[in-house]
Amino acid sequence: MEQMTAAPPRIPQRKNPGTRYEDLYQSYVTYASPDAIEAPFMYQEYLQQLIRASPADPEALVAVPPNGDPLVWQYEHLRQFCLELTGLVVALHDECSDQSCPEMKANEWQYLCAAHPTPKNCCAFDYIVHTIDGACGLLNNPKFFPSRVSMGTPAVQQFGNIARRLYRVFAHAYFHHRAVFDRYEAASHLYARFVAFILKYDLMDKDTILIKDQ
Repeated sequence: MEQMTAAPPRIPQRKNPGTRYEDLYQSYVTYASPDAIEAPFMYQEYLQQLIRASPADPEALVAVPPNGDPLVWQYEHLRQFCLELTGLVVALHDECSDQSCPEMKANEWQYLCAAHPTPKNCCAFDYIVHTIDGACGLLNNPKFFPSRVSMGTPAVQQFGNIARRLYRVFAHAYFHHRAVFDRYEAASHLYARFVAFILKYDLMDKDTILIKDQ
């Protein structure tokens, strides 16, 4: 009689309440490429795996993974930037107010908020929140992004616009709340990854990068 070989047990990915952060991902499987992940959001899982493993290696993080789709990879990076920028928003909350920053500026540049029917002036903190919310809304808009596993031309045309607007969040924090920026960057390396990303995929011109010493 032919013997059946049991499949190896699947390691549970859900964690129990009270799990310490340093133990949170100890039992997670490490994947060699996105297509090795049997999940609907394989690119997202793979990217987050890389960030946990090597947060201070931006060039490696933005490189297209083996067998990866470059456009889907860019899309997932933009989603991840929006997610992680919320941490910077929290860090700015006590310092960036309508009194300290009544206008959205980055050094001598001033920006109007496009979240309104007609672009208008917002205090910097509101501008930042509106910008991240707008980027998240666009990235989740089925008109432009009907799928997370393939990208069409209308989707790709949005990447540069999203990147330029998100860059202003970093620039405001750097020029007007430098201590907050430095603390967050030291912990996350998020700005270094963002610059590596926009340069690799030509989403912004070098002369529009305002922060020169990072």
